[in-house]
Amino acid sequence: MKSLLGKVAIITGSSRGIGLAIAKRLAADGARVMLTGRSVDLLDKHVADINAHGGEAKSLVLDLSKPDAADMLVKATLQAFGAIDIVVNNAGATKRGDFLNLTEADWAEGFGLKFYGAVRLTRAAWPLLKQTKGSVVMIAGVGGRTPGAEFSIGGSVNAAMLSLTKALADLGIQDGVQVNAINPGFIKTDRLAPRLKAIAEKHKVNLNEAEEIMARDAHVSRLGEPSDVAALVAFLVSLDGRLMQGSCIDADLGQTKTI
Repeated sequence: MKSLLGKVAIITGSSRGIGLAIAKRLAADGARVMLTGRSVDLLDKHVADINAHGGEAKSLVLDLSKPDAADMLVKATLQAFGAIDIVVNNAGATKRGDFLNLTEADWAEGFGLKFYGAVRLTRAAWPLLKQTKGSVVMIAGVGGRTPGAEFSIGGSVNAAMLSLTKALADLGIQDGVQVNAINPGFIKTDRLAPRLKAIAEKHKVNLNEAEEIMARDAHVSRLGEPSDVAALVAFLVSLDGRLMQGSCIDADLGQTKTI
């Protein structure tokens, strides 16, 4: 039997990468999924693909950095599926760079989508999650626990996501809502591609060898796949994962060395 049969899941930032992998995995496990992102073409393609393979998916094009976007998404999901059981806050990318060169706009953009988008969506969906005894998963990142000089925005945003997870998990004990976070390490997505290309050009190697160099320099065994993160999300939101509450899980192949 499919572990998420009958459940309804919102996955933000699901037009590509980790979010798309999560949407496909939850759909394969029986959930009805609402995809979100900014690309009509990509979302239409992925919804059609999920539906063609026996799943049930719909999508909404929006920008979660906008204050009214979360309410729109919740209303659209209710109209499409009648309930909300799972929210996966995955949307958001942050700018890398020298701290002294990062602008106010860079910082505002970094927090605006990933952090405030998660805050607004979780707040909007919370009464419905309370009804269904549902689950929230924050996709943060290893920079929240191990920040670096070139990742000051991302590290700060991810740390805020982890703090939010702990706060909401405490509220969730009272309201019956499960809240956890995942910290992916280096995952092979389009976002990582420019860095791999730069390594390949620097060392005059192919992309496979560039992956090995990146893994070696990070002291990990390999780079992760989006499906690795998706599998962990699927476990967390299933009945088998209900022991987890307020957990901030490093899914990074050992990249985080601190206790």
